[in-house]
Amino acid sequence: MEQLAILTNRKKNSVTRLTKNAKILKTIIHAIQDKKGENITSLDLRKIPEAVADFFIICDAPSTTQVKAIADNIRKEVNDLCEELPYHFEGYQALQWILIDYVNVVVHIMHPESRKFYRLEELWNDAVLEEHDH
Repeated sequence: MEQLAILTNRKKNSVTRLTKNAKILKTIIHAIQDKKGENITSLDLRKIPEAVADFFIICDAPSTTQVKAIADNIRKEVNDLCEELPYHFEGYQALQWILIDYVNVVVHIMHPESRKFYRLEELWNDAVLEEHDH
């Protein structure tokens, strides 16, 4: 009976995590669209054993001002709507590539030249890629 309780709790936790991830994903994509981020894609990395997260969300913005505005809006919206603070973020100094890490979901807001140079979608080309238009 005790083993059944453990399995039941494990199943609830994974469903809760998936639901939480889905809410964070939707909130991030909406926050990017709200600030006119471009070329928004998500990569589902869950079936890749060496992946550092379950999902990557990647977008680009043509100016450093817009890169910062998108990053700030993501952090605000995820905090307000999902009650989550990032585990880590970096890139605010140069504003060419801001990374926001929510552990299971990692966001990359990139200047177009940086995105072309690093080609994250190609690096993780065995992930399921989804494009998100406005």
